[in-house]
Amino acid sequence: MASDATSTEWYWDLQKQMAVPSAERGPGDQVLGPYRTKGEAENWQVTVNKRNEEWDDADEEWDGERDGDEQN
Repeated sequence: MASDATSTEWYWDLQKQMAVPSAERGPGDQVLGPYRTKGEAENWQVTVNKRNEEWDDADEEWDGERDGDEQN
């Protein structure tokens, strides 16, 4: 049973405001995930914030390269 628990994908249910295993997840527009563990699902905001920062950095880098190309 322990291997089933570790292989289960977890989701953050936006309506219930709690982590749920894949068997209990709602519609796709009401959940975030999948996450590998319940803890990761419960800390979804850390993952989202990190991803958003990485995307913002990539956008800034892209804009900088693009501006440099236009100046040459």
